[in-house]
Amino acid sequence: MKAHFPIRGAALLLAAAAASGALAHEFWLQPARFRLLPGETVYVRPLVGESFRGEPWGNGARKILRFGRYGPVPADTADLTPAPGGAPADTFRTAVAFARPGTHLVVLRSNFAFIELPGEKFTAYLREEGLELALRRRQERAQQALPGREAYRRCAKALVQVGLTASAADTAYRRVLGLPFELVPEQNPYRLAPGAALTVRVLRAGQPVRGALVQVWQQQPAGQPTGHFVTHANQSGRVLLRLLGPGPYLVAAVDMAEAPAALRDRADWLSTWASLTFAGPVLR
Repeated sequence: MKAHFPIRGAALLLAAAAASGALAHEFWLQPARFRLLPGETVYVRPLVGESFRGEPWGNGARKILRFGRYGPVPADTADLTPAPGGAPADTFRTAVAFARPGTHLVVLRSNFAFIELPGEKFTAYLREEGLELALRRRQERAQQALPGREAYRRCAKALVQVGLTASAADTAYRRVLGLPFELVPEQNPYRLAPGAALTVRVLRAGQPVRGALVQVWQQQPAGQPTGHFVTHANQSGRVLLRLLGPGPYLVAAVDMAEAPAALRDRADWLSTWASLTFAGPVLR
């Protein structure tokens, strides 16, 4: 298992300063609150930004392939995917009802969007995100000076706790949803004590991704700087985190491969961005 890094103080600030620049690509689901009472309905907003500070996602119903909620037991699910033509193309409803006590999983998967960057900026971006395959292939083909044409998509999850305690019988948090790229916790963060370890698997089409670069942010109380660190998945695609505070937390990773033939007229590369948000243990 790769070494884990506690989320605290100066060490985090040094880690953030060592990064080559702020990441503007992160995408995550942000409920109005991560801890709710049974029967509450809250907005779970898709946000995009950097350092766990985001703005509302500028896309809408036309970009959504999947939006839904999975409850603490398998039978408790709700498909909230916008119906084609049922909502204005630039909006979709993000209010989610949470009736049953326990840990719920909300998921959003987007379809493709496209971007093109000058060669130098694309190379810097690949290095910052640890996307070694694309870097190596572009070097081998002497393409560093060529623009980077990229298709990208999002696979975001959020864990919401309904009621005061999470049950050992809850199963939604660890469900593998068959997303192109996803982050799956092996323990329920709402059942962990402060300082306990949380193991997260990085999966590509259900298979572990060894060596994947994973970033973690922790929001701090009382206006303190957001904590941040970077680690890599081990041989079995796992990372180990220590949850030292109530959070919330954002865990994120990106996967990149050569674009499939169906996208080659607009993109040479396809990236898939995965994120997982949740609150941490309650300090007592």
